[in-house]
Amino acid sequence: MNRMLKKGEVAPPAPVARPTREEAEDAVRTLICWAGDNPEREGLLGTPDRVVRSYLEFFAGYEQDPVEMLQRTFEEVDGYDEVVMLRDIRLESYCEHHMVPIIGKVHIGYLPDKRVVGISKLARVVDAYAKRLQIQEKLTAQIANTLQEVLQPRGVAVVIEAGHQCMTTRGVHKSDVAMVTSRMLGAFRDNGETRREFLSMIGHRTA
Repeated sequence: MNRMLKKGEVAPPAPVARPTREEAEDAVRTLICWAGDNPEREGLLGTPDRVVRSYLEFFAGYEQDPVEMLQRTFEEVDGYDEVVMLRDIRLESYCEHHMVPIIGKVHIGYLPDKRVVGISKLARVVDAYAKRLQIQEKLTAQIANTLQEVLQPRGVAVVIEAGHQCMTTRGVHKSDVAMVTSRMLGAFRDNGETRREFLSMIGHRTA
């Protein structure tokens, strides 16, 4: 996605050359050795190929353009101007620090300004950003900012609730802990009543 950088925004690093499939499989064999096992034993012979094929699925978001997904909109809404919400969108991502799963759900709401987008596109935008190496804070902002920039609604709200296996299966080993992040733009940021309506709709208590 090529666009002008905003004031104070840092340009992302240039993309790196993608290794060959053979190089990727060799890297998996090296990691198997590092773990203490033998990549040539029967049970692990096909593992490098399976891991590489899995990575193509896990990180498919690098090949997808979220902006393009939102280009087709609909204007025949009979004046509808209340909150449009898609909640409990399944989230599957991977922590960029430890490359272990982030599993949770995403809630999206927006206030349309004369046009709406197909609801499946909201879920696709989530996947396009989630299926990359991520941190939850950045993921939340990316989803909200893209919806705001492309659809130009009167406001966008995104809340993510997720468990991080970098915390539950290693490190402090704290299970049943959910991280919650939110990004409120436009009317959801400026109007407390609108924000409370959204949070009420996703089941969050409001002050």
